[in-house]
Amino acid sequence: MKVAKFGGSSLANAEQIKKVCKIILDDPQRRIIVVSAPGKRNKADTKVTDMLIACAESFLSTGNADKEIEAVVSRYDEIAKELGLSEDIVETIRADLKSRLTLDTENRGKFVDSMKAAGEDNCAKLVADYLCSIGANARYVNPKDAGLLLSSEYGNAQVLPESYDNLKSLKDMEGILIFPGFFGYSVDGDIVTFSRGGSDITGSILAAAVDAELYENFTDVDCVYSANPNIVSNPEPIVEISYGEMRELSYAGFSVFHEEALVPVYRKGIPVRVKNTNNPSAPGTTIVLKREKITRPVVGIAGDTGFCCIYISKYLMNREIGFGRKVLGILEDEHLSYEHIPSGIDHMSIILRENQLDSATEQRVVERIKNELGVDDITVEHNKALIMVVGGGMQRTIGIAYRITGALAKARINIEIINQGSSEVSIMLGINSDDLVRAINAIYDEFFKLNN
Repeated sequence: MKVAKFGGSSLANAEQIKKVCKIILDDPQRRIIVVSAPGKRNKADTKVTDMLIACAESFLSTGNADKEIEAVVSRYDEIAKELGLSEDIVETIRADLKSRLTLDTENRGKFVDSMKAAGEDNCAKLVADYLCSIGANARYVNPKDAGLLLSSEYGNAQVLPESYDNLKSLKDMEGILIFPGFFGYSVDGDIVTFSRGGSDITGSILAAAVDAELYENFTDVDCVYSANPNIVSNPEPIVEISYGEMRELSYAGFSVFHEEALVPVYRKGIPVRVKNTNNPSAPGTTIVLKREKITRPVVGIAGDTGFCCIYISKYLMNREIGFGRKVLGILEDEHLSYEHIPSGIDHMSIILRENQLDSATEQRVVERIKNELGVDDITVEHNKALIMVVGGGMQRTIGIAYRITGALAKARINIEIINQGSSEVSIMLGINSDDLVRAINAIYDEFFKLNN
């Protein structure tokens, strides 16, 4: 059995949905299908999820969202007509959307999650309806009925362990099962969503629950590339990559795959294959537990902006027992998560996502560390970018750091932070955000062009 997930670009219009259904029917092993909400039909278009968020915001602020609801219904109506479906499915979708507006709005996050989830939920109903219309044995599966239970963290839910036992029964159900991605239900019966892009997580959970042979993730690119094609011209495709390598690249800006989605399949050792809905014959990229064949030390280079760094200095810091714990305790009190903590005997650098740290929070953190820990100096620097150079082959290759730093030196780019974990699967570099594109190209040329 295979679990296949199709992203928003694969379901944006009737033509795309026909492609999706052909892919499903071409392989009888594809029995559990996870769908996203319809995405953009063109660059100027709006994703259905964003339209639904606009519905929620309009209703919360004015008490009315008739115009916004009809815009969403119109998107589904257009798809349904081009697929030759009856008006019944459109009326079902309209009734569902309107019923969501009757829910309690006192808890804003709860209400918005319910509205956001309507995109995937109704897309799943529509795809199942179309498959049935062309003679396939297909059915829509509601996540609540299937037992997909999530934590009550609106917009950022986590799967509850009992979900896996609940979802096992899907493997015994007949026909093709169309399952909406992105959301599940709390123990109290409320709709809760994952973070954006969370349909990847749904697919991974289902694949783990039914012990799938393969989890296929269909998107709009042929494969995962060794660098972002928007930054590097014609980067090399990655045929095979390990979970650990993919996790590092996803974290640092590879948007092909949601970074949290690998956890369930990783724990079960189920391979993942990234494929293109518009070119299904392309081999794609396979993510595996361990790569058997490593031909070069670096498999990929990724980078992302939006970081800041708290620099702390205190003489004899290394002799002070519990200093690091106290710093992290202050961050915890402010609900801040850190990304990396490179340190020396008298210095500590704490890298955080900049969007966590508004000016008031920053001031509180700085004052607390200064006053409670008696540091000699503390500064916060913004506009930082992180680059991850990733590859299992780096473990056995001499001079990797030398080549990276040399490439950046030739490009006249200053390295502000460098950190390599004990696993040696990745090297992290901190630089000024303005240098990110040049830096990635310099490192890519060093490992993929100049030394083939």
